[in-house]
Amino acid sequence: MPIIKSAKKRQEVAIRNNERNKAERSELRTAIKKFKTAIANKDIELAEKLLPETFSKIDEEVTKGIIHKNNANNKKAALSVELSKLKKENETSK
Repeated sequence: MPIIKSAKKRQEVAIRNNERNKAERSELRTAIKKFKTAIANKDIELAEKLLPETFSKIDEEVTKGIIHKNNANNKKAALSVELSKLKKENETSK
């Protein structure tokens, strides 16, 4: 346990920030899961609608410092690839 007042405050701030970051990370994961569910259900329209929203959420987390920008770019690339595979698969089945 910290004894010095400033150390106590730093501990309180760190705990508060940790809680906030945890909630933000959870929202990001939920957005990605919604998109992946649309892909799994082969719902191209919903997936196309959710893609910009998911990208926006990912970019927001980078701005807040929750995830690294390279991590965000990898996530966005992977999501784009999944959608393009679904579109290509849908075109070939027609």
